[in-house]
Amino acid sequence: MQIEEAGALVTGGASGLGEATVRRLAARGAVVTIVDRDEDKGQALAKELGRSTQFAPADVTDEEQMKAAFDHAADAAPLRIVVNCAGLGWAGRVINRDNSPHDLGPFQFVINVNLIGTFNGMRFGASAIAKNDPVNDDGARGVIVNTASVAAFDGQIGQLAYSASKGGIVGMTLPAARDLAPVGIRVLTIAPGTMDTPLLGLLPEEGRKALAANIPFPKRLGLPEDFAALAEHMVENDYLNGEVVRLDGAIRMPPK
Repeated sequence: MQIEEAGALVTGGASGLGEATVRRLAARGAVVTIVDRDEDKGQALAKELGRSTQFAPADVTDEEQMKAAFDHAADAAPLRIVVNCAGLGWAGRVINRDNSPHDLGPFQFVINVNLIGTFNGMRFGASAIAKNDPVNDDGARGVIVNTASVAAFDGQIGQLAYSASKGGIVGMTLPAARDLAPVGIRVLTIAPGTMDTPLLGLLPEEGRKALAANIPFPKRLGLPEDFAALAEHMVENDYLNGEVVRLDGAIRMPPK
């Protein structure tokens, strides 16, 4: 899949993994639409990167806002690439220390943002990509890259909601790839490990070093640029499909 001049949309594109992906795709000549709730950051990034990049404000859980964002992207260029990065975390055990049950509200909220939000990105993205002509003799029309987490496999204590949401994204990967094979759309998922995102940037340096110490090699936190590089390769490698790739320096998360 050629990136240059292809239409691309990145959810959660105003910061962290999404921002790095936006920057990489834009540098390769894609026409990129940044989708995010943070209008200030989204507009600033679009302005910095220039005329081939635009911003569309949207909450990934809002059907009408997402439809409008994808329509906005399709107006700029035929959509070929969708990278779903929007997501959040939550800490909470099945039962609290006083044996009261996990609150249902936060669990539903995390599922709604991480899992349903990704599903919205996939369904609107696939619908837009499928309307375009194939770009090669294989019938390829585009690619969707989703973001899970190693927590989908190695969920830690207190990661119940987060692990469930990311496990759902892993579980959607193969059936979505099979669903979309007839229209030439590939579906892939990246499962990052401990990444140096704005959330981890709030930790003191000692805490960041402690996290990095648990990573076999390279012994450092993952960088958003590492994620963006893998997303770029997934877009360009037409034989990658229906797969989940861990991006984690070989870490296997302990219980806590």
